[in-house]
Amino acid sequence: MSREGVDHALRGLHEERERIASSLLDLDGHHGIRLLKGARLTGETWRRWQAAQARLAVLWRIFDAYQRVLDAASELRERASRLDAATLVELTGMLSGLSVEMPDGEIPLEARTLLGPSERRVTLDEAVALMSEAYAFVAGEVAAADAAWSALLVPLEEAEEGWRETARLAHSLDGTRHPELDRLGRELTALGRLVRTDPLSLVKNGKADTTRLDRVRSTLSSLRGELSGVARLRDGYAEQMEQVTAAIDEVEALERRVLATYTIVLEKIESPMLPEPGLGLAAGLRDRFGALERLREAGRWVEMAGRVAELERAAEDARERAWSDLRLGAGLLDRRNELRGRLEAYRAKAARLGLAEDDKLTLLYGQARDLLWTAPCDLRGSTVAVAEYQRAIRECGPEETGTPP
Repeated sequence: MSREGVDHALRGLHEERERIASSLLDLDGHHGIRLLKGARLTGETWRRWQAAQARLAVLWRIFDAYQRVLDAASELRERASRLDAATLVELTGMLSGLSVEMPDGEIPLEARTLLGPSERRVTLDEAVALMSEAYAFVAGEVAAADAAWSALLVPLEEAEEGWRETARLAHSLDGTRHPELDRLGRELTALGRLVRTDPLSLVKNGKADTTRLDRVRSTLSSLRGELSGVARLRDGYAEQMEQVTAAIDEVEALERRVLATYTIVLEKIESPMLPEPGLGLAAGLRDRFGALERLREAGRWVEMAGRVAELERAAEDARERAWSDLRLGAGLLDRRNELRGRLEAYRAKAARLGLAEDDKLTLLYGQARDLLWTAPCDLRGSTVAVAEYQRAIRECGPEETGTPP
């Protein structure tokens, strides 16, 4: 190399060393490095961090050897104001030859002897390439751990805070332990230990897997919602009980109507084929309602909330059954009244057609009316009789546009 070549190379190498040193210091102060150094790592994360630390140590040793060569070359150049051929040869060897002695750990097994590793030297450019490779490996492992922690720690801490809030709420309700909450607490403890000590074990396909955390958070959210409902019951107990009482009162009122309608149907309709209504449900609901007060006095709000929900569902079921029974009975009476109205409408039609004195129609009308106005009423026979009266009117009289309702 010429003197100008040596000076140019030294300037470039000094600039390169500054960039390398800056990158190494940035890496050494990286947030992820600090986390890894401060954590008690286990499992996959521990294994990968051990490998990264070893590469990082070698990286610094190569950089130290690299700097020594560069410093020696700079010192030699500064001592020699006029570079003779021998000095230029020496500087050329240092700047472009095999001048950087590699650390022992970087010497492959096949290059070692029984007495230890043989000396291995590389050029400055090769040293930079080796440092770049080691840097990329270490930076990749640190970034992976940092990304895993970033993705996992926030939902973990949110879940932990959610569990604490839920635990405080549960304790304020009845002071007893909640089995599901205890189970979630144990799972969160195990997950917390795993996230904080081995986050990389939860990384799949380059992405942190939050499935377990999401499941715990979802279950906690549901549980917190249930307990919040219990708290609302406790705080609005009087109003809630008024609503339950009103629901039971409605069932009781409906049962009275069902019984009254059922009694009338048995009197007014012949062979109604009506199932016996389910009565007495309101009384059972009131017994269950009375048991709630004992739970309230004992402060067993969680259990009470479940009982109230069951009672509300039972009241709704009883209400639906009562309405069904009422519709069945009322439907039979409505059918009788419908046939009565239809018969009178056809009688009016017969009069319009001038058939009011027709003997056959008078006889059929009388038969149908006797059936419909006799108690108990034969609905089947009445239906047939009204249909025969209608058919006879069509046969006896001229066509008339429209039919009675």
